Amino acid sequence: MKHISFTIIIAGLLLFLSNNILIAEKFRQQEVESPQEEQEEAEEEKGPWSFSGDFSQVFNQASFTNWAAGGEDSYSSTSIVALEVNYEKDMLSLENRLNLAYGFYKTEGQSLKKSEDRIDFTSKLGRKISDKFKYSAMLNYRSQFTAGYNYPNDSVVVSRFMAPGILTTSVGLEYKPWDFLSVIVSPVTGRFTFVIDEELSNKGAYGVDEGENINTELGGMITISFRKRFLDEKIGVRSKLEVFNTYKDPDTEGWLNSVVNWESTVRLGITDYFTVNLLFRMIYDHNIAVHVYETINGEEIQVGEEYLQFMQSLGLGFSYSF
Repeated sequence: MKHISFTIIIAGLLLFLSNNILIAEKFRQQEVESPQEEQEEAEEEKGPWSFSGDFSQVFNQASFTNWAAGGEDSYSSTSIVALEVNYEKDMLSLENRLNLAYGFYKTEGQSLKKSEDRIDFTSKLGRKISDKFKYSAMLNYRSQFTAGYNYPNDSVVVSRFMAPGILTTSVGLEYKPWDFLSVIVSPVTGRFTFVIDEELSNKGAYGVDEGENINTELGGMITISFRKRFLDEKIGVRSKLEVFNTYKDPDTEGWLNSVVNWESTVRLGITDYFTVNLLFRMIYDHNIAVHVYETINGEEIQVGEEYLQFMQSLGLGFSYSF
């Protein structure tokens, strides 16, 4: 009888322990699986579409009073808007980005002048091949809002809306080893430069033949994009480099028949809404010659041409993201 009671007690203890072990294992699995389940549920609620935007107003100002070294009072202001609408589901993705910028500056004794004027729209369709590779089809459009002048001569127009207007279409392969870095190689790229202005068209501006409104180029393009935040997202860095080489240009030696567009932005957050903004742009276009002037005997005289353009801006701004 004692043996039977002892056996029953042991069996009861084993049943109790096994039950507790099963309960503990169940809770452990819930703890491990619940974050993944919550993430999947959040993605389902979020849907394949996403929308984001950013607005910045950047200011620069300089003032001099009885300053022995000399100087002129000046101020400038630039408005920047960036919008994104993206789609991603299964193997397909669609990225749409619109960047708008307009700015002006004024120095003492001179009229208001334009310092920034940009319309830049990009749409990229991708189909995933693997975790790091995609087939890519991309469209990009660039132009400006208002007329630009050949300063200091503000009576000579050198650009207008759609003069130039540049449309680029490309098909290629995208390599994305990390979320913040993208490299797209597009061996089939069409670049269409529109000059919808009679005066500029008659001059053969921006690579079009005199009297024509469009210049068509077929070539290859490499696009490298970098976007990342550092130091608890207080510093944001964006950089994009595009190199296009046309197949039709008879000058096939070197890269003189290329178009290079490199733009970088660094934003340092001071507070949630105030930032320090650094913008750098470099453009090389074999179709666009920038006249170089020197003052000789009190007159502005053209002394040459340059094809490499630089622009740099540093300022304090208000920023709002959504």
